[in-house]
Amino acid sequence: MAPGYLLLEDGARFDGELCAAPIAATGEVVFNTAMSGYQESVTDPSYRGQIIVFTYPLIGNYGVSAAAMESDAIHARAVIMREGVDREDAAGAEGGWLTWLRDCGIPALTGVDTRALVRHIRDKGAMRGGVFGAEVDESAARERVMAEPPMTGADLAREVTPPEPVILDPEAPGPRVVALDTGIKGSIVRNLRERGVRLELHPCDTDADAIRAREPDAVFLANGPGDPAALDYVVETVRDLVGEVPVWGICLGHQLLCRAVGLETFKLPFGHRGANHPVKDLATGRIDITSQNHGFAVRGPNGEARLDTDELVRWDTDFGAAQLAQINLYDRTVEGLELLDVRASTIQYHPEAGPGPHDAVYLFDRFLERVAA
Repeated sequence: MAPGYLLLEDGARFDGELCAAPIAATGEVVFNTAMSGYQESVTDPSYRGQIIVFTYPLIGNYGVSAAAMESDAIHARAVIMREGVDREDAAGAEGGWLTWLRDCGIPALTGVDTRALVRHIRDKGAMRGGVFGAEVDESAARERVMAEPPMTGADLAREVTPPEPVILDPEAPGPRVVALDTGIKGSIVRNLRERGVRLELHPCDTDADAIRAREPDAVFLANGPGDPAALDYVVETVRDLVGEVPVWGICLGHQLLCRAVGLETFKLPFGHRGANHPVKDLATGRIDITSQNHGFAVRGPNGEARLDTDELVRWDTDFGAAQLAQINLYDRTVEGLELLDVRASTIQYHPEAGPGPHDAVYLFDRFLERVAA
């Protein structure tokens, strides 16, 4: 270990010790409140371009394993922890957390006052920052931080999308679901394949005619990184398909589908990232504890960021009426919509968890039941 620090763009500094790859890194600094799932988090493509602060005080206590990978690489730029450990002897561990980060070339800080850091981000909002060794002068570090492009306006989906279509289980008995892969998580793929879907993952810049040529029974819009407002080329493809086939969007896919029907998105102050977010289904009154990872949200019918009602609020969209389906009980932001005049729906959270609670996994079954109907 060696002394190091995190420098935020507003000048706030948090000291600790470098405990993985001995290099510097910059990115948007965000925090995750989950108590486990550190490996799933850093390999989630939705964290592309970000530095993750883990609020749980002990990270690495059960090691790492191939089964916990959500993609084939680490997408987070760096990791910040109160206490990072390199335990390799835990049940199911195939290696140590800090050793794995080092081998993957990812810097990390341990010994940081993460409570103070997270409170700062909650007060000031997610912002750019950088991890540096103590030998790096603050003025030089600040120059590097300010040179980092902001998350607003960032198209990061192109960095995580596959270069060519990936056709999975072509002989499966279920419907053909074509996904625009803006950074799909491995656990979403597993949930769909376990249900017999003939799943296809297509690059995010695939146009509507190429999607139609696959004769899909449904189109799936995946999670992913960056600003949905920067993905107009995906929005136009989705807009061209809405009304022809059933469309379902998760997380970034929720935001893209909403933009495709004429709704607006906005950047949250510090996002939703964790495994304990209560979401209310307004039709049934059911409350699910959900896993979330997103920094943008959809505006209400009058442009509001939050909805102070549990009623089934409706929007007028370019494709008819849309109805509020789920709402976040922490901050009253939109968590899901149902389009009433075309076959399309969205959810902002992650029903596959990976990591987190499995309260909402039934939504995969609901989606396929609707496709079958």
